Amino acid sequence: MKVNRIYLDNAATTPLDPEVISEMVNVMTNFYGNPSAIHAQGREVRTLVEKARKTVASLLNATPAEIFFTSGGTEADNTAIRCGIAAFNIKHAITSKIEHHAVEHTLGMLLKQGVIEKLSFVNIDTKGNIDYDHLEELLKENGRSFVSLMHANNELGTLTDIERVGEICEQYDAIYHCDTVQTMGHYKHDVRKLKAHFIVCSAHKLHGPKGVGFLFVNHNVKIAPMIYGGAQERNMRGGTENVYGIIGLAKALEMAYSEMESHQNHIQGLKDYLKNRLSTEIADISFNGETDADKSLYTVLNVSFPAMDMSDMLLFNLDINGISASGGSACSSGSSIGSHVLTGIHADPNRPSVRFSFSKYNTKEELDIVVDKVKQIVSQNVTA
Repeated sequence: MKVNRIYLDNAATTPLDPEVISEMVNVMTNFYGNPSAIHAQGREVRTLVEKARKTVASLLNATPAEIFFTSGGTEADNTAIRCGIAAFNIKHAITSKIEHHAVEHTLGMLLKQGVIEKLSFVNIDTKGNIDYDHLEELLKENGRSFVSLMHANNELGTLTDIERVGEICEQYDAIYHCDTVQTMGHYKHDVRKLKAHFIVCSAHKLHGPKGVGFLFVNHNVKIAPMIYGGAQERNMRGGTENVYGIIGLAKALEMAYSEMESHQNHIQGLKDYLKNRLSTEIADISFNGETDADKSLYTVLNVSFPAMDMSDMLLFNLDINGISASGGSACSSGSSIGSHVLTGIHADPNRPSVRFSFSKYNTKEELDIVVDKVKQIVSQNVTA
């Protein structure tokens, strides 16, 4: 018997929107030329790719020349960090201890390789908020720096004031890279106001296809490619373009912008509803990161549950009850297993955490089922 599953792991990936699928299938079916070819079939596909680029650029208030299509957020982050640091011969980088591994591991490897000489971590509080005064101190003390701070934390949902970060970076002539994977399509990004040199997108976070994204590179920044090969992406990324993915990305982002207000109201309502019900019906529950609407990404709610027997089985129990979510716990002393984000905010390693993340397709009826199942699991396993 098939279980009717409830999907609450949209921060990991979202279902493809049917209109996006339709757009992609049309291109798959009717347009098969290589966009680098000079013949008619190639030219018509090249036109589709450039139309998609213009769509993305217009939504961000960018120019098409500032948009480079990639295989996703990880490649875009790597390109921004590696090529941005190399272009300006920067020896000092600043980040936080709760960044995505695409940022954290990349900067760590550059330090290990000697490409950068120092890697500083800006202070954060127990909710994951950036200490802006400390950021400014680090910039004052270390000369021209490369700053990589995300817009919304992918595990906690805590938002960073990226316009404020941009202004601080501009004051100290720093190069600013912002991982916007979790917020692209959920908030409007005006790159002319943002003052970031690099921002990124991964289409599958906003009901687009997997395996495609983009990197925005401010027109004031000139970098070399990370991937060499052909002359694709204006000599900035070798390799035949993921045409179907690019078309799907542009369609998904266009739809996200046109429907943003209604979706935000709906999803924020779901988050608040689940938070209130869990708080009312389960004792000793708390939340990791910020949860207020003006401080937190509306698609993410990270719940800290009381210590329980076999806490590492919480997600498994949710799964067998038809609920898809993600999470974990802070790393215990002497252990490298666990969430580096929860460890970074000094969360209690004895309390299991679950990240519930929502989309436009979720309903309050689903959340009622989730609360009932969670109550049952917790009551059977909470440590006396």
